[in-house]
Amino acid sequence: MNRTDFGRCAEKYKDTVYRVALNFTGSAQDAEDAVQEALLRLYLSKERFEGDEHVKRWLIRVTLNYCKNLARAASRRVPTPPEELALSVPFEAEEQIALFTAVMSLPEKYRVPLYLFYYEEYSVREIARILELSETAVTTRLQRARQTLKAELVEERS
Repeated sequence: MNRTDFGRCAEKYKDTVYRVALNFTGSAQDAEDAVQEALLRLYLSKERFEGDEHVKRWLIRVTLNYCKNLARAASRRVPTPPEELALSVPFEAEEQIALFTAVMSLPEKYRVPLYLFYYEEYSVREIARILELSETAVTTRLQRARQTLKAELVEERS
């Protein structure tokens, strides 16, 4: 990848990579580290990309792998509370903050597929490939995430 293509891709996908990493790690600092690592790996990559969507999927996969390794190596870290994370992402409405906080309080195995499905608009098949899961597992996790969120949000309004 030449410098021009790298610069364009880095600018286009840095926010997506940050949001994916923030979603996985629950830490703004770790998410920033993940962005740097993913973009560095993109710059150094010898892979031939078939288009922008291929680059995006590749970056998300690299980001998730980095975050998993970080989680294994840094189990001593305390994640940032979801309420504080909401301050690091700009929202226009109070409802968006409440939804983001509820999503961030989900376990990682539900939170990441939900994020990829609704915010990045990936299909179940694409999420399965990215997360290296079966489509059935992704569908189940999405269903459980929705049920948990619904219960949490209904409880919050009561």
